[in-house]
Amino acid sequence: MLTNSDSYHDIRPYNDSEVPAAIDRLINDQAFIDAIVSHRFEHSPKWLSALLSPFVKMLLRIKWRKFKTVDHIQNEVGRYMDSLLQRTSKGITVKGLDKLDPSKAYIFISNHRDIAMDPALVNFALHSAGHNTALIAFGDNLLKKPSATELMKLNKGFVVKRSVKGPRELLKALTQLSNFIKDALQSNQSIWIAQREGRAKDGMDFTDPAILKMFYMAGKQQKLEFAEYIRSLNIVPVAIAYENDPCDIAKAKELYAVNHHGTYSKTEFEDIDSLIQGIIGNKGRLTVTFGSVIHDGFSTPNELASQIDEQIHHNYQLYPINYLAAEQQHGDITDACRERLTDKLNQLPVEAQPYLLANYANPVKNAR
Repeated sequence: MLTNSDSYHDIRPYNDSEVPAAIDRLINDQAFIDAIVSHRFEHSPKWLSALLSPFVKMLLRIKWRKFKTVDHIQNEVGRYMDSLLQRTSKGITVKGLDKLDPSKAYIFISNHRDIAMDPALVNFALHSAGHNTALIAFGDNLLKKPSATELMKLNKGFVVKRSVKGPRELLKALTQLSNFIKDALQSNQSIWIAQREGRAKDGMDFTDPAILKMFYMAGKQQKLEFAEYIRSLNIVPVAIAYENDPCDIAKAKELYAVNHHGTYSKTEFEDIDSLIQGIIGNKGRLTVTFGSVIHDGFSTPNELASQIDEQIHHNYQLYPINYLAAEQQHGDITDACRERLTDKLNQLPVEAQPYLLANYANPVKNAR
């Protein structure tokens, strides 16, 4: 892990020595405590919630005092994920991970469907198989609350400065990010990053070449050719498939508003709300498929993006609801599946329904 006094102090995850202080800040963050109380006791009257707040703080202090290192946090997150998936899914299937060397560091580039669960599922798969978990890239749009920053950085998250304005500031931020990723890999620390900025709300999983250009900025400083430098990064495409997307209706409403009204205005904490819904919502079956390390067959960011997309589309696990949305006959489509899709559509205006169907149907089209 990188040192406390390094040039990445504003974007990197917390180190072991920073864990106790970060936990203490969380426990003393009243907004964070209030959020826990309102979630766990959402049907309780406000006066009772106010009385519960000190007890929640005390319980957290007792439970979390044992967390002294990043590994302690990762082990706890692993246990939480195991329990969470038992409550909110029908199980997770992991494919392809046995082909990867646990002693090596990789850049895992996955499709992006859910803010928190995408990297959480990748790291859960790694942790369960005895691999080191990856550092997680997350946008600074999620840092509107101090507690969100603490939680992300405690859980091996590093910041992507999406809100930076101005060419000079943007160049500085991207260069810092590129060098951080390079140094993390050289420290034998894997990276997870989404293939594009923002979730694929329409089910179209395509890699933004700009992300690959960002990777190369550190290589360019070393005067290395694009292909030569990229080979050293051990890029592995990862396909993540949810049988049920907990945020599918919200995504359809947003796409409908953008396409029919020209704009969609997010509420202040809408990204946080989507993050929470993705965590606690029903996901059905889950499949995480690790592809092969990309070493050859490209000389430009666009060619590399095509290779990543090809693996993700090929490895994406299609479920009956995908075939049903794509109007394709499939032996596994049941009446329950039809009823589930119909129920989703009935929650939307007729004009917005095609956007929900696209979310499930487009992976079928991409797989062709």
